[in-house]
Amino acid sequence: MKILMVEDNQTLCEMMAMFFKKEKWEAGYAQDGVKAVEMFKKDPTGWDIVLLDLNLPKMDGMQVAAEMRKISPTVPIIMLTARDSESDQVLGLEMGADEYVTKPFSTIALIARIKALYRRTQLNQLSSSTQQIASDFDVQTPHFKLNSKTREAFLDDQQIENLTPKEFDLLKTLASKPKQVFTREQLLQLVWNYEYYGDERTVDAHIKKLRQKIEKAGPQVIQTVWGVGYKFDDSEVEDQ
Repeated sequence: MKILMVEDNQTLCEMMAMFFKKEKWEAGYAQDGVKAVEMFKKDPTGWDIVLLDLNLPKMDGMQVAAEMRKISPTVPIIMLTARDSESDQVLGLEMGADEYVTKPFSTIALIARIKALYRRTQLNQLSSSTQQIASDFDVQTPHFKLNSKTREAFLDDQQIENLTPKEFDLLKTLASKPKQVFTREQLLQLVWNYEYYGDERTVDAHIKKLRQKIEKAGPQVIQTVWGVGYKFDDSEVEDQ
């Protein structure tokens, strides 16, 4: 962990440095608000936690917190202050602090709060990352995933390349309802829209081209249901 400690009390900084060293954490120090903002601007993603005193020379902690939040909305900030009024605590949190610790404080308790906040931040980032990854693909089955925004489709992580717009829309329609059988008329309505009055052989021609492209990426997942139409089914594809 790398901590930026913004504190004008040199003795307190030296004491905390011993605890940081014991925890094998890196730390940087700023004795005034202007210096703190300058250090943070140089490497906003390099700090895991900011310990921020409220009473600082040149620029107070509230202003520093606001400036840091403009640069990074997510960096965890623990505000350290001798002010213990409820209004100060509320203002500190509103200005962007995640935690508010009043002086004098237990160093061991502060270390525990740093660890807890860091752990919580890491879990939130992991959760957000997982949700983002999941949201990238609006259609997913055990062996297939499709991203409508990028117009990309993958079979066992192999991209199905060179899909035309209609081939992509056809694949998405089928894959969105695995094992559901679609008639040619239904596919004409869903993919070519209800105003399209075309020959049902249009569907067969697109299915043929689509299958050829799928086979270049992996096993065939578009199946013919004789006398009815087509379905998407990857349940029999072997795990890689």
